[in-house]
Amino acid sequence: MFKPALILAALVATPALAQAPETPATFVMKAGAGDLYEKQSSQIVLKSTKNAGVRKFAQMMITDHGKTTATVMAAAKTAGIRPAPPKLDAPKAQIIADLNGATGPARDAMYLQQQATAHQEALALHQGYSTSGTQPALKAAATKAVPIVQHHIEMISAIKPS
Repeated sequence: MFKPALILAALVATPALAQAPETPATFVMKAGAGDLYEKQSSQIVLKSTKNAGVRKFAQMMITDHGKTTATVMAAAKTAGIRPAPPKLDAPKAQIIADLNGATGPARDAMYLQQQATAHQEALALHQGYSTSGTQPALKAAATKAVPIVQHHIEMISAIKPS
């Protein structure tokens, strides 16, 4: 079952996610991993969802996070960083596995809860680097990502459960 209270809790948790500035390479790695999770989880949910709102959101995640990955990777190259292809960290791999194990409306609800949390993490990462990052091209990429991620957060809270 979809739990609006959990999403609301994730949406107001932004200050708790604030952290020290990332190094350029760490920022690129974390941004890439976050985008990869967004795309993979959305591909999974698209296989089964019957919820039009979830379907529309998942399709947008694949498109938008493909673009943010390209923007960050281009900025990394401008900065002289040779980024490895994005890969999931262990926690993201586990929540992908959890999502794969869920079915029907329970998968949709899990997806939305995961998205709320992941987007808060992404927002903290991009806002943090936008404010305190040390590499100008990456700061610009982070700044460009912030309103995109904020829009996604607004959309998550507006999706009606099945």
